[in-house]
Amino acid sequence: MTGQLIPAQQPGRDADAAVMVDAQDVHKSFGSLEVLRGVDLRVRSGEVCCLLGPSGSGKSTFLRCINHLEKINAGRIRVDGELIGYRERNGKLYEMRDAEVAAQRRSIGMVFQRFNLFPHMTALENVMEAPVHVAGVKRAQARDRAEALLDRVGLADKMRNYPSQLSGGQQQRVAIARALAMSPKLMLFDEPTSALDPELVGEVLDVMKDLAREGMTMIVVTHEIGFAREVGDSMVFMDGGVVVESGVPREMIAAPQHARTQAFLANVL
Repeated sequence: MTGQLIPAQQPGRDADAAVMVDAQDVHKSFGSLEVLRGVDLRVRSGEVCCLLGPSGSGKSTFLRCINHLEKINAGRIRVDGELIGYRERNGKLYEMRDAEVAAQRRSIGMVFQRFNLFPHMTALENVMEAPVHVAGVKRAQARDRAEALLDRVGLADKMRNYPSQLSGGQQQRVAIARALAMSPKLMLFDEPTSALDPELVGEVLDVMKDLAREGMTMIVVTHEIGFAREVGDSMVFMDGGVVVESGVPREMIAAPQHARTQAFLANVL
């Protein structure tokens, strides 16, 4: 069984917009465990695509395959037209060198469940780190950019605080600013609010909503149904390593077509 998504367009979205993510027949196994069993996904530039599904459905693994944190076993993934992680010659794939893959990842921001901040660095230093040491940006320029990004996520007064001095929501907002510091063309969010106390979820979702309004292309693994309904342009329900159902979020949430989607949404709404 192969899951497929060609996202429906919301009013006001450009149906002719360039395809930012094009995944074709993606398979991924860990030993004998087949986690992804043929997933097709297409997301246009400026779209917000929300991935839903139970634990173990393959959605987080698929997200990690998009930037080659996990190597796929079969299929193709392209971001902005560029094949990720491999070169193709005469129909065969050859894996890129680590440095080449790292260069590709610079344009793909990723925010994890756990914030993964450097504990010995301030919020400002965390956001400056990659531009200075990966992209070779001058420190003064990186500092200006980091200050602007922390202000953008509502943390202008926390720049010199260490992660241990920040709440979970504040740490996640620093993590978002850190990802944005590399000026990505695509943002991947892997359940960014799942580790947060409920009262802190809103402050992170507000930042993500602002990014969506500004036209950032985003793929979001989430259980925040309200966010998907309000912000998402497309929604995908995965189970067992395949796409079970996909469509416009409001329509899927109101009237899911597949029994498995119906059961899942009944439990989370």
